[in-house]
Amino acid sequence: MALRDGAGSTTARFRFGLLDGIVNSRISPTALTSAAALTAVSTRADSFWVGDHLNSLIPRSIATAEHMGIGARLVPKVDAILEPWTMLGHLAAQRRFRGLRLGVCVTDASRRNPAVTAQAAATLHLLTKGRGLLGIGVGEREGNEPYGVEWTKPVARFEEAIATIRALWDSNGELVSRDSPYFPLHNAVFDLPPYRGRWPEIWVAAQGPRMLRITGQYGDAWVPFTISRPADYAQSLTAIHTAASNAGRDPLAILPAMNRAVVTGRNRDDVDEALSGVLMKSSALAAPAEVWARHGVEHPLGAQFSGVQDLIPQVIDRSSALSYIEKVPLSLMKEICFHGTADEVLDQVADWRDHGLKYLVVLNGSQLNPRLAKGAAATLPFAKVLRGLRKL
Repeated sequence: MALRDGAGSTTARFRFGLLDGIVNSRISPTALTSAAALTAVSTRADSFWVGDHLNSLIPRSIATAEHMGIGARLVPKVDAILEPWTMLGHLAAQRRFRGLRLGVCVTDASRRNPAVTAQAAATLHLLTKGRGLLGIGVGEREGNEPYGVEWTKPVARFEEAIATIRALWDSNGELVSRDSPYFPLHNAVFDLPPYRGRWPEIWVAAQGPRMLRITGQYGDAWVPFTISRPADYAQSLTAIHTAASNAGRDPLAILPAMNRAVVTGRNRDDVDEALSGVLMKSSALAAPAEVWARHGVEHPLGAQFSGVQDLIPQVIDRSSALSYIEKVPLSLMKEICFHGTADEVLDQVADWRDHGLKYLVVLNGSQLNPRLAKGAAATLPFAKVLRGLRKL
């Protein structure tokens, strides 16, 4: 079968990328991210991604030495998140990372004006000679509302943002005027060129029906975060294909990807211990209430809680956070991430592949183990997972 670059590649290979949270450390601002990018290089990943947050999704009240162990010395402030486009520019300038495609997974359509996002992504694409990627979604309440950014109708704002980016990129440097309730353009100019005639791929983080339609209309790839069952993934992918066909696009040109944590270790006991850690279990707060309900537990933030989009972790005090986490069953943790020994993880990913997944953006959840020795021991199984992904 022929191979072709890009999101809509016709390829027999399953591909993967690594995602890093770009948190500042005592060593240097770039130490942890550079180490993660080197892992991507050594395991022959296709891409390396950084998140776009102003603060952590982990409640700061529990990101302490008690629950982080020695890791708290390395990362004393979990909310000290670095700016993504600046970090990607730093990585792009280093020869050792020139084999990786670089992107943001995902940037915020509400907090960032789409013209600025279009400029940042196009700049990265030129700096990397065509290796820039634009992941984009509606963002989360925690990165908008506390900073004075309006958080009403985020999906409508997202649709206008992505249409604005496409309009600017397709303008050929001509003046652009466009009516929009959120991002109107009045004789706007966008004169950066595409790299060799190609703009960065747009990877859309989409879950709900309207977002799936928008993905089919505008996206080059689909990279959801909170879909937790392969059958649900396949059903949503069908909706994207239908939307693409209705928009006159080739459905198979949209790459089915996913962003998901991997928790691995030397044996099942080590993995279950990692899954039961306070910081790792706090990630369950980002899961929608309907996912909790499948495990017989009501989400501590309410039976209708939507999950990560409405989570504001920095306001959750320690006692509340710990009481919430006590309610998280192990079965829920096993649903929201890939888990187990390297072979078990690869079997789970293969199941998702059989439901349409072709690209996995991996977040290393194993490093959240509060026991440093156990976290370090997961390094080799994690590398085995990454190398195994290339063979799926």
